[in-house]
Amino acid sequence: MHGPPVLGVGLGYRQELRQMILESADVIDFLELITDQYIDGPPHRDAEAVDLSARFPVLLHGVDMSLGTDQAPDAEYVGKIQRLAERVHPEWISDHLCFTQVPGLNLGQLTPLAFTPETARIAARNIKSVAREFDQPFAVENISYYFRVPWSTLSEAEFLTEVVDRADCHLLLDLTNVVNNATNLEYTAEEFLDRIPLERVLQIHLAGGYWHNGVLLDTHSHPVPRDVLELLGSYAPRMPALKAVMIERDQNFPPPAELLAELAGVRGVLAPSWPTALV
Repeated sequence: MHGPPVLGVGLGYRQELRQMILESADVIDFLELITDQYIDGPPHRDAEAVDLSARFPVLLHGVDMSLGTDQAPDAEYVGKIQRLAERVHPEWISDHLCFTQVPGLNLGQLTPLAFTPETARIAARNIKSVAREFDQPFAVENISYYFRVPWSTLSEAEFLTEVVDRADCHLLLDLTNVVNNATNLEYTAEEFLDRIPLERVLQIHLAGGYWHNGVLLDTHSHPVPRDVLELLGSYAPRMPALKAVMIERDQNFPPPAELLAELAGVRGVLAPSWPTALV
């Protein structure tokens, strides 16, 4: 579980941030590319991915693998990701622990799974199948969700633990999703974090959302909240395999100086506990 290299503090690549990212390469340790934006696209998108990978260490993060669907992963889709990986050489590849499709229908969103032993077995089976196809390590991410599937028999922490233990895979821990879910479903983020295998956390996502009609939304549209940064500072020292922490911003893009200050703030939070090389 300790194979991938230490990357540091990075940023999710978005077209709107391109100029800022290229001008600030000395303070952005790595980029995460959305896999699905670079497969089945025009040649200039492929060229962009290759160019970025020549300038930065990159990660590939997908949204449509549908690891929780009770069928074999789409071999053609997985093959396209592997061919992209051969061109951009990501340090690792990841996708979400959820489902996005059922046979004959693409839902177009990250949909939560029932937290049951059977669903855990299905997801773990699919994760192991996918991971065998990649030359790079594979990680799964916990999603933000707004309701608990009624027939669930496990907590999210129990479910996530069973999946990653069965699949023997890495965990991409979205700390903002942890806080959002805990807030909306009325438990504490610490409860969740204390019950999952922190030794499997390879990467952390950070983002900010907002409240709407009493619900805390996961929108990647605002700065990383203070309580999320406090969790990062408290729990990062308990994650021996952690190699990368990054900010996601998908809308309401701030001036470059503000986003770069956020990155510096994350480094400051990590500085007391992380190796000097990482911050």
